[in-house]
Amino acid sequence: MYIGSLAFFFIFGTTLGSFFNVVGIRLPQKKTFTKGRSECPACSATLKSYELIPIVSYLMQKGRCRYCSTSISQQYIWLETATGLLFAFCFYQIGWQFELITALLFVSMLLVIFVTDILYMTIPNNILLFFLPLFIILRVFNPLTPWYDPILGAVVGFGLPFLIILCNKGGMGAGDMKLLAVIGVVIGAGNTLLALFIASLIGSIVGMIYLYRRGGSRKQPIPFGPFIVTAAMVCYFYGSAMLELYSQLF
Repeated sequence: MYIGSLAFFFIFGTTLGSFFNVVGIRLPQKKTFTKGRSECPACSATLKSYELIPIVSYLMQKGRCRYCSTSISQQYIWLETATGLLFAFCFYQIGWQFELITALLFVSMLLVIFVTDILYMTIPNNILLFFLPLFIILRVFNPLTPWYDPILGAVVGFGLPFLIILCNKGGMGAGDMKLLAVIGVVIGAGNTLLALFIASLIGSIVGMIYLYRRGGSRKQPIPFGPFIVTAAMVCYFYGSAMLELYSQLF
């Protein structure tokens, strides 16, 4: 039964992962993703249902369109696999509890944002405004301890990046600031601070590697959203344990 539930969430996740990819690609371009049949972006051939099976179709077609043989971006299979694994992991960590709904929605939001920021360096307000009321409702029915921690988390998530932007005249984008505010509602103030620290640490390491490979020249800006997404997921599942360990050591 337990293995079956894990398999269900993995399959469910891969299916939604395919949809998240479409949303992440089309939403910043202001294209609809709720109507019309899926088609090949190269030859516009309408795809049949058996060509849209997550992971399986990509592997069977060897990563190419059946009609024009154009290579299909590996982003599809990676996002589908990642979503499936993360959904299964959410169930593994939480089980059949009310918090599982929050976890699945949280992962869903973060994955869509990961795609939009990687491809277009933007975090759409539409995504944040869609998920924010859902998280507020979920935290009302399943509050953190203390109950006002989501409020503090939103304040910290918005306020600290706002100060960074104000003082540095940049350094972070307004989208990052709004994303952290929504994240704060889900994980609380302490975890939001930790997530910002971890995201900055990862970003600094990636930035230094990028500069080293580019010979000290940084012509292409690096999106910060993916680092926030990664850090937020880590803090959602392990933030409390990390903060408790820190308090014991220091």
